[in-house]
Amino acid sequence: MIRTLIVDDDALTLELHRTYLERIDGFVVGAECTGARAALHAVLGAESADRFDLVLLDVTMPDGSGIDVLRTLRARAAAIDVIAITGVRDAETVRQMAALGVYQYLVKPFPFAVFRERLTAYREHRARAVETDGETTQAEIDALLGRATGTIALPKGLSAATLEAVTHELRAAGPLSATEAAERLGMSRVSVRRYLEHLAAEGAVAKAARYGARGRPETEYSWQRSRPGG
Repeated sequence: MIRTLIVDDDALTLELHRTYLERIDGFVVGAECTGARAALHAVLGAESADRFDLVLLDVTMPDGSGIDVLRTLRARAAAIDVIAITGVRDAETVRQMAALGVYQYLVKPFPFAVFRERLTAYREHRARAVETDGETTQAEIDALLGRATGTIALPKGLSAATLEAVTHELRAAGPLSATEAAERLGMSRVSVRRYLEHLAAEGAVAKAARYGARGRPETEYSWQRSRPGG
């Protein structure tokens, strides 16, 4: 189980993130903190049996910033992963957090589907890190660093975060129709279909007709493990 520390100065947000996390397999909430100093004490003062694997870290808190917390953790060489969860959107903050090795930067507010997608991606990344040993291939190195190879360029109007969510859902549960994917992601069918059609145009997804008992056939989309040119 991935033992997780949730840090946020808002009690309702703490409760929301706790309930979200409890709905995802492989995670357990180890503790909750409402400030920067408490977060540092929880991580750096923890006994070996109580150490955390992951911190869900707010950026703006009354007694310090998430940047300060992350900088201190890195300076103390704390072996812990961090996902920033915040309403702060300015590019400089994102750059600083990225430079300090934050695994993800998730902007509030967001639906459970997005939270689940990001945490599931982290869980899979962590599993790959545990399984990989000895000499590595370039693909394994990219996976250990949490980087996706063969990034698909996005046309105007499409979001990289949403594309990632749609891709993950399709890979995990596909083949899916646009309606099924939309229901799983909590999005509109029209919006999800745009992303699926984009993936199909890029050769990452295969399309096929699904025939039901009656009515017109429905298009289903399935992830192709080997993309053209990949």
